[in-house]
Amino acid sequence: MSKPTVYVETTVIGHLASRPRNDILVTARQISSKLWWDGRDRYALLASQIVYDECAAGDSTAASERLAFIDGFQMLAVSLAAEQLANELIRKFGIPPTEPRDALHISIAAVNGVQYLLTWNFRHIANIETRSIIERVCRDNGYTPPLICSPDEMMGL
Repeated sequence: MSKPTVYVETTVIGHLASRPRNDILVTARQISSKLWWDGRDRYALLASQIVYDECAAGDSTAASERLAFIDGFQMLAVSLAAEQLANELIRKFGIPPTEPRDALHISIAAVNGVQYLLTWNFRHIANIETRSIIERVCRDNGYTPPLICSPDEMMGL
């Protein structure tokens, strides 16, 4: 039996690699991300060039720490189909036009049949107000949407 597939979005990697903070919410997300990470062997982990580019940006030391987490992930291509679906997500108001990379995270996962999209991005990706739009756009374009969730949700917390 194959492992469930999980597209790990950049915010999860950021929380895994970031330094301890005084912000209680950030600290909770860091802890939750690390707990999920400890059980990652149950899943087939996937990312894309978008995740790679976002992890590689900024301070070189921090970037190398983030990139170490995705080393060994299967990398999914930014295909024409993914670009077209991302454009539809934006056109149909599932994702704001200012956030094309967030639309690509979702569309890459959907086009590749990934079961879960793991994220801490509640503003644009795991947004309760736009989730039904995202799911409808994916289905209307012939794709099963990934189940968008946080590490907490995936662990049943």
